[in-house]
Amino acid sequence: MLLFAFAFAVMADPVSSVAYAIEAALRALHGDLALLLPTMGLVVAIVVLVIVNYHQLVARYPQGGGAAAATGEAFGEGAAFVPIGALIVDFVLTIAISSAAGASAVIAFVPALAPWRVLLAVALVAVVAAGTWFGHLGRTVFAVMTVVFIALTVVILVSGLFVAPQPTGVTTGDPGHSPLLAVALAFPVAMALATGIEAPSSAIAQLGQLDDPGRRRFGRVTLWLTLGVVGTLTLGLTAQAVRLSIGVPHENTTQIAELARAAASGPVFAAFQLATALLLLSAASSSFQAGPGLFKALARRTHPNGPSTGILPGWVGRTNTHHTPYWAVVVFAVAAGIVTAAAGGRDQQLVLFYAASVFVSFLAGLVAMARFSLRERHHGFLIINLLGAVAVTFTLVVNLTRGDPIISIGAALAIAAGLYRLWVRSGRPRGIRNIAAEAELAD
Repeated sequence: MLLFAFAFAVMADPVSSVAYAIEAALRALHGDLALLLPTMGLVVAIVVLVIVNYHQLVARYPQGGGAAAATGEAFGEGAAFVPIGALIVDFVLTIAISSAAGASAVIAFVPALAPWRVLLAVALVAVVAAGTWFGHLGRTVFAVMTVVFIALTVVILVSGLFVAPQPTGVTTGDPGHSPLLAVALAFPVAMALATGIEAPSSAIAQLGQLDDPGRRRFGRVTLWLTLGVVGTLTLGLTAQAVRLSIGVPHENTTQIAELARAAASGPVFAAFQLATALLLLSAASSSFQAGPGLFKALARRTHPNGPSTGILPGWVGRTNTHHTPYWAVVVFAVAAGIVTAAAGGRDQQLVLFYAASVFVSFLAGLVAMARFSLRERHHGFLIINLLGAVAVTFTLVVNLTRGDPIISIGAALAIAAGLYRLWVRSGRPRGIRNIAAEAELAD
């Protein structure tokens, strides 16, 4: 039961990304369904490469910490702020895109709500923020929502096998470039599917009832279980969309909603849309716990038998009776609300920003692991680390050529620089590289 609650709660983020990543790839392909499956296949292949590297990272840091721990050890504690800054931006964008996608799922079922899209999306941000008042009590609920979504997706996939093609949306036979170049330019957009891969490497710090081998085992099982679930759902839904000719949807629905509408009966479609919306809000709620938790770990506090530590103002870490840092929640809610409103409450407007920021953290972690492998003469691991770093770098570069993602990457680096400056002013307190793990610890 512990493994179930941990694994399926942690994978809520990458599983929920299925709701918008496939559509994002199809839009980048200009509606060319013939290239959609190869594109998503490449996305899953790169996710495999990242997970292989994080399998190694979890083994090295069974007490949690993820990319921040690896970067801090490899390049000095100050370098840990690079993945920390990227994670802060990632948490804000996860809340924003999940709330916007949740609004899209609701509107796809109730089109009359379309004129209130922005208000609905921002309201969902506020509702999820309010729910975090009760702390980590919702983790099992996240796991249940993930399983319900998976079960209903399987129903959609099976029932769709017995349905004749029902062309909907916009499709073309011209992706705008040669097939190879079109796939190379489209897959980085859909790499939003990889967000959440970092989570198990930090979240294992929650498992205080287990020893290091137990946490290492839970982290690794969760990584590969996530790959199995997300990879299967992604490729299955993609193949079904191609078979049923589900193209780029009109503005008040989504591709995955139109696929479910074409493949299943009305009641199943309604249940699927509800499960999709709830899973997306679970992913947002998870970031509402992780982000403020990180702020809390960075806040100044005085230990009973030691000096004051931390670099952020103390009020950021103030908690209620459920150990929720409520002011930090407010900060993330305001930031996510502004981002959601600026994107017009549309998840597809946020996908590019989302896919870019978390890859900064991936790249920092993979380069750090490559340095360890080189130093320890593990040449097999070194090749894997370098392959992962090259794939992640390529994804970042392609996304940057689109222009807009530079905003999220610039924000991540600016936050990292600001935190580094505060750290220097605070006397460079030790333990920064373990902050991501400390943020996950239960009070």
